[in-house]
Amino acid sequence: MSAAGGTERAPVRNRAREFAEAAPLMGVPGAQPPPGGSAEWFRGAGGLRLRAALWTPAGTPRGTVVVSPGRTEPIEKYYELIGNLLARDWCVLAHDWRGQGLSARLLPDRMKGHARAVEEFLDDYSRLISAFEARLPKPWMMLGHSMGATLNLLSLQAGESRFAAALLSSPMLRITTGKRSMWSVKLATRWHVRNGKAGDYVLGELDDPFAHDFEHNALTSDEGRYDLFRQQLLACPHLALGGPTWGWLAFALDAGERALKPRALRRVATPLAVVQSGDDTRVWKTTNAWAAKRIPGAHYVEVEGARHEVIMETDPLRGRFLAEFDRFSDEIAKGPGLPD
Repeated sequence: MSAAGGTERAPVRNRAREFAEAAPLMGVPGAQPPPGGSAEWFRGAGGLRLRAALWTPAGTPRGTVVVSPGRTEPIEKYYELIGNLLARDWCVLAHDWRGQGLSARLLPDRMKGHARAVEEFLDDYSRLISAFEARLPKPWMMLGHSMGATLNLLSLQAGESRFAAALLSSPMLRITTGKRSMWSVKLATRWHVRNGKAGDYVLGELDDPFAHDFEHNALTSDEGRYDLFRQQLLACPHLALGGPTWGWLAFALDAGERALKPRALRRVATPLAVVQSGDDTRVWKTTNAWAAKRIPGAHYVEVEGARHEVIMETDPLRGRFLAEFDRFSDEIAKGPGLPD
């Protein structure tokens, strides 16, 4: 797997930029970093070293889209979407959340998908925007998937007001729990966290990402896109992340509960749209529809036949997502978006 620092770096606009430390962007055949971008490290809450990458389109920017991936997802998984946005003349800022991608991991075992508190993620996001703010043409749009979408929503509820719009893909407001009741899952999670087992895998399951296969995946029905991400992981194992810990599960449950409070939903003043996968088995789509109805002016779209990651789905299904992006983005920026 090749590492690229990106090409056509944006000109230095302030002294902070002069001292930015370059970070790698990994590439494999068929999934190279889009031109016009570069990655760098920035400091998150507690001084953690986190990775972000900024792309500038060839044409005059219409604004900036800030892409926030879901759990386990690195920047590299979003190269195709980033290319779609660049073709529409949007700048793109994408980032790795703490504990995944090439950002700092929280436990000695890199494969453990761990988290400690919602506040750390929200602080990281605020620091990300502040670190790049001077280089991001306005208007700004949030674009988050699953865990990233929920954290985006929480940031709006906490008072983030610099964004003109937010587009959320299958937000992780209420995770599915299989045959176990939500009550029993919450009880088990609290017990493990209180008894010093927050860093243990949930139910002791490693969930080796290198052993996954397309036939049993719940993320996408597009085998080509699924296999391409597997190639990225196999070529750069440091991008991979295994199963969640009890600490991450506690964080996920807390994030969803906070975001779903009716008073918090009514506080969202930023124009917002939810694109929900119709065949989602990772999050409850009925909960997401319920939440969208309680956000003033929010728009809800369900893509029938799409699995959890509609952005990584087959062309017709992800085309529905891009069509919603075009409709929404045209409301906040002048000029039509370009077709694929």
